Parts: sequence; structure tokens; C-alpha cells
Amino acid sequence: MDYIVLDMEWNQPWPGSPSARKVLPVQIRGEIIQMGAVRVSEEQLVLDEFQVLVRPKFYRSLNRRVSKLTGIKESRLKAEGIPFAEAIEQFRSWCGEDVVFLTWGFDDITILRENLQLHELPYEWVDRWYNAQMIFNAQTDGSTSQKALKTAMEIFGIEASRPAHDALGDAYHTALICAMLNLKQGMEEYQQALRSHDNGFHGAELPGCICRKVFYDYADKRAALAAMSGEENLCPVCEGRMLSSRWFAQPGRRYMDLATCPEHGKFLIRVRLSDQEDGLTRVSRLTYEATSEAAEAYRQRVEKAEPERRSSRSRRSRRRRSAAESAVSESAE
Repeated sequence: MDYIVLDMEWNQPWPGSPSARKVLPVQIRGEIIQMGAVRVSEEQLVLDEFQVLVRPKFYRSLNRRVSKLTGIKESRLKAEGIPFAEAIEQFRSWCGEDVVFLTWGFDDITILRENLQLHELPYEWVDRWYNAQMIFNAQTDGSTSQKALKTAMEIFGIEASRPAHDALGDAYHTALICAMLNLKQGMEEYQQALRSHDNGFHGAELPGCICRKVFYDYADKRAALAAMSGEENLCPVCEGRMLSSRWFAQPGRRYMDLATCPEHGKFLIRVRLSDQEDGLTRVSRLTYEATSEAAEAYRQRVEKAEPERRSSRSRRSRRRRSAAESAVSESAE
């Protein structure tokens, strides 16, 4: 068995551009323009390399920011790039059969799967995949933060010898890190590392966040929110059951509620729903202090909702009166 350390660069359209308005059969976050990979043996020795430029089919105009970041020019893609299907054929041939894929972060493998689906190519062959960042965290400081590749290199004392934001360069530096990890142990303990990451503090939480926890395997939104208002609605201090008030919807499948613990008072709850690969629903739950910025946003939403509710009740009342008056008029005739 070999480890294939993979990195990619992808193009994205400018917001509002004709490319951005294209309706694609599969929604993608970016179209792959460069693939780089390094083979690491089962004994964790860095072996051979692979790289290819991919000529984009859907987002043909190269985003200026992408070009500046990667150093790739549109003229080079047109001259040296090959079609995506051909690039994948070459890559799979180079990989061989018995391989495990490693990437630095969650994005690359997701982008690859999206592009494979877009081109109607099989994607099950990348199922044996691990985020090397999670293994690195578990075997170093045990943190749940998402570390930049440069930071991990500095921790391991690895000097940069290849360009950054180049698919092969980043794959090579990631491979050097992987060669210093216990990959077999990391794969065995990966699910625990993944859950620790899910339940840790990372990302862009608002100030005042007390704790973060992730829940899995709900049938749908109704079941997820019912659990968040019920058996999982626990006080972050005493873990006693809290009373829910009302969920308010926010953009991006997010909801917020103000919960009350009889002993420790009020806490703002924010949840975000997302789809698991098996079609069930995953919930990321954040708990905030009642005096936090998030709680203030909830109070503003409540204040805004009250006139809306009164207006809605008034409209319903007028419709009922109108219907009743029509019925009386018809019976009189």
C-alpha cells in the first residue's frame, strides 16, 4: 500500500460574471486547474511525484486573484493544460490500485469529488482518504485548530524548498510532514480525531461562545431542532435540561434560540444544519453567554418578529371576517 499526498489549485469565477451565472448540473466551489501529488511508501519514504495542468471547461476565464496566488497564467493553461478526464486518467494510472489519499485540510478532496461528478466520472476510488491535518493535530498538541501548512512545517523544522500555492509544491511539503507522523496509528484513531475537531473551537464563532458540540444522524430538520430543544438542550454549566423559547431562522440553514436553565439563567443557542454523506442531518451547536453579541442579535430578531406576528394575526383576522361576511351575504341571497 502507498500513500498518495494530493494537493490541487482551482479556478473560481468573479461574482456576477457570466461564468458565475452558469447553471451547472452539479454545484461546484471551484474548477480544478492544477493537480500535484507525491507518493509516500508504507515505510513512509517519499518516493515519486505527479503533476498536471488542467484546462478548465466551465470557468474558462482565470480569476485574477487565483492567477496572482498560484502564478498560473491563462495563456499557460491554454497551451499546456489538458482536459480534466484525461488528467484524471493519467493520475489514476500513476496512483495504482492499493493507495490511501492524504490532503492538508478538507477542501481538496471535496473539490475533486465535485469535479468528478460534474464530468460524470466515477469518484468512489477516492473514498480511502484522510485529512493529514487531523492526524498532525492529534499527534502534536492535540488542538482542534486548523493549522496552515506553513505552521506545521515550522513546528517540525521543515524548510520550504518548493513554491507555496503550487499544487506539487504544497503536496511535497505535506508529504514531508506525513513522513514524520505515525500514519497507521493516525488512520486507526482518525474518527476520534475527527470528532475532537468537530467539538472544538475553530472557525469564525462570535465573541461570547462558551462551547461547541456536533450531533449526527437526524432524519431531517424537524427531528434535529426537536432534539436541540429537548434531550440535547443541556446547560453548559450543570448539564441540566434547559427550557427552549423559539427558533428563529437565519441564512445558511442556521437557527437560533434563547434557552433558560432554572439555576444558571439564559444562554443563546445557535445551530447550523448540514447534510451527511448518507443523507441524514448533522447539527453543529454553539452555546453563547446571554450577554454576548449573538444574544443581542437574537433579541433584535425577537423585537423585529413581534410586529410581524401582530401584522400576520391582523391579516388572518381580516380574512376570517371577510370570509364570514361573504358567507352571510350568500345565505341572505
